[in-house]
Amino acid sequence: MEQIVKEAAKGFSAERLDTEALAQLKELGRVARGDILTMTTLAGSGHPGGSMSSIDIYLVLYRFVNVFPDNLHHPDRDQIVISHGHTSPGVYAALGRLGFFKIDEAIGGFRLAGTAFEGHVEKSVPGVEWDTGNLGQGLSAGCGFAIGGRLLKKNFQVFVVMGDGEQQKGQISEARRFARKYGLNNITVIVDYNDRQLSGITHEIMPQNIKGNYESDGWKVLEIDGHNYQQIYQALRAAVNTEDTPTAILAHTVMGKGVSFMEGKEEFHGKALTREQYRNALSELTLEDKLDYYQELRKKGDFLPHRGKQTIKEISIEVGTPRNYAKDELTANRNAFGNALKNLAELNHNKPGSAPIAAFDCDLSTSVKTDSFASAFPDNFFQGGIQEHNTATIAGAASTLGIVTFFADFGVFGVAETYNQHRLNDINDTNLKLICTHIGIGVGEDGKTHHCIDYTGLINNLYGYRIIIPADPNQTDRVIRFIAQESGNFLVGIGRPKDPIILSEDGTPLFGNNYRFVYGKADWVREGDAATIISNGNMLHRAIQAWEKLREKGWAVKVLNISCLSEIDQEAIRKAAQTGFIVTYEDHNVKTGLGSIVANFLAENSLNPKFRKLGISGYAGSAKPDDLYRIQGLDVDSLVKTVLAEIDK
Repeated sequence: MEQIVKEAAKGFSAERLDTEALAQLKELGRVARGDILTMTTLAGSGHPGGSMSSIDIYLVLYRFVNVFPDNLHHPDRDQIVISHGHTSPGVYAALGRLGFFKIDEAIGGFRLAGTAFEGHVEKSVPGVEWDTGNLGQGLSAGCGFAIGGRLLKKNFQVFVVMGDGEQQKGQISEARRFARKYGLNNITVIVDYNDRQLSGITHEIMPQNIKGNYESDGWKVLEIDGHNYQQIYQALRAAVNTEDTPTAILAHTVMGKGVSFMEGKEEFHGKALTREQYRNALSELTLEDKLDYYQELRKKGDFLPHRGKQTIKEISIEVGTPRNYAKDELTANRNAFGNALKNLAELNHNKPGSAPIAAFDCDLSTSVKTDSFASAFPDNFFQGGIQEHNTATIAGAASTLGIVTFFADFGVFGVAETYNQHRLNDINDTNLKLICTHIGIGVGEDGKTHHCIDYTGLINNLYGYRIIIPADPNQTDRVIRFIAQESGNFLVGIGRPKDPIILSEDGTPLFGNNYRFVYGKADWVREGDAATIISNGNMLHRAIQAWEKLREKGWAVKVLNISCLSEIDQEAIRKAAQTGFIVTYEDHNVKTGLGSIVANFLAENSLNPKFRKLGISGYAGSAKPDDLYRIQGLDVDSLVKTVLAEIDK
C-alpha cells in the first residue's frame, strides 16, 4: 500500500478521485488512527482526539500536494504549515505512512528526549516546514512563505491547516486581512472544525462566526465533510484553481473520529488512552495491539534525532561602501538606517545572484524611515498596518526562504508587544533583521507607554538573536550593512533624537572613514586610568561629556562603547576592570540591561572592581528627554558625581 501511494502522481489534475485512490486513503486512515493511538499511549501523553479529527485532511494533503519525500528541499515545493501543532501524532502518522520516514521511528520515538518527534510539530521531522505550538501564528507564517515565493518568483502553493478553537486568536484576523490585501491567492486554509477544544464545546467557550469572519475579509469559503476523502480532494482542487482570492475550507470533523467512545469527547483532546482503552480502540479499528513491541523499540532508542540549529539559506548580497556622516552633520540614527536600507536595495534590486531585500512596516514608515525604500521599491515593501504580531511572524517566515528581511518598528511594538512571535521565529531559525527605533526614555514626551526600556532583557532571553545598539549615524550605517549579509536574527536598537556624531579625541568621526564594525568587539572611545565608563547608543555622547568634565577636575577615565549586548568583548571588560572602578551608563532598565550583562561577567570571572549601574530605575513620564534623564539620575552631572564619589575616596 505504501509503495503504491508513494509513487502515485502528485497534484490535483484529476477532477475526482477514482475508486482505487479512495480505497487506499480509507485504509491509510484506519491504519494511521492506530498509529496515533499507539504513539500517544506509549508516550503517556499527547493529543489523540484532534489528531484523529485531522488525519483524513493530512492524508489527502500530503498525498497530493507537491512535496516530495525524496527531495524534501525542492525549491519549488508547496509549503504546508500545521498551525495547531499539538496534532503532531496525526502529522507524523500521515508523513510516516506516505514514505517521508519509517513510521516505527515516529511511533517509538514520539515525545522521547533527543528525537525529532516532539509533542508539537517541528522541522526536525521530514515534511514539516514550520515549528508550531503557539496557536494562531500559522496563517501569518503561511503569508510569509507566500510573500517570499512572490519575491523569489516561485509559483508554489501554501496550505495552512488550523484548528477551529484557535480561530479565537486575534492574529488570525490580522493575517486574513494581510493575505487579502496583498492578493495572496495561492494560500489555502483548512480548518479542522470539530467544535471541541480542551475545555469543552468550542462555540460555547467563545462564540464566533468563523465562516462569516473569512467572508467579511474577502476570502472564498468552502464547507465540506472533513472525513470524506472525495470532498477534501475536490475542495483542495477548487482552492488551488481559484485565481481571485485566498480560500478557506471549513472541514467539519469529529473529535476522536474512528473510535466510538472517543468521538465528540473533548476529554481526549489532550489525554492519552489507558492500556485498556487502547486495547478496546485497536479492536474497533481491527488493528493489532503492538504496544509491547514499541515499548521494547523505545527502550533501544536509535530514532531520527532532534535537529541542531538549521543551516540558513546562503545569502548573497552586495553591501556597498559605507556612508560617512560629517562631524557637524546632525542626523538621527533612524535616518541613517533608512538611507542604508535604500542604498542596499539600489545595489541589489534585480541583480542576478543577489538575494531580494524586503521591508515590513506597521504604519510607521515615516517615523522608522522605511518610507524612502517604500517609494523606490514598492513591490518589496509590505505595509502590515497596526498588526505587529502578524507582521513579525510574516517577516520571520519570509526570511527563511533566502529573503533579506527587515522589520522596522518602535521598540515597544517591535519587541515588547511581539516577544512571543520573536520567540517562535527564534525556534524556527529565522534570518530576521529587526530594527527598533524610539527606544529608551529618549522618546521623551510620548511617555511611559512608549518608552521601550526592557528590550535588552527580553531579546537576550532568545538564544538565536543578537543585539546591537549603535551610537551614531556612522556606526548605524555600518551595522545595517553588516547584518544584511550576516546570517541569523538581529535586533538593532535605535533612539529617536538626532544625537551628535561621536568624535575621537582628535576631532574626527570615530566610526567614520576606515572604521569597520565587528560583532562582539567593543570600542575604546576615551582613555584614562582612574575609572571606566561603559555605555552605548544615545548615552555615549553624554558619557564623553562626563569624561570632559572629569578631565577638567583632574581625573582621566576610560570611556568604552559596548554596542553588542549578546556577545560582549571580554578582553575589553577585563581591561576596564583594571582601572578599579566601572560604572555602566545606559538608557535601559537598570535590572536587565548593559549593567547586568557586565556585572554577570565580572562575577563569573572573579573580577572585583568597584562597580555601579546607572540605568532606568522606574517608568518615566512625559517630558523633554534631558529632563527625564535628570529625574532618573542619568544626566551628565549625575554621572560625574557617581564617578567622583568613588575615585575621590
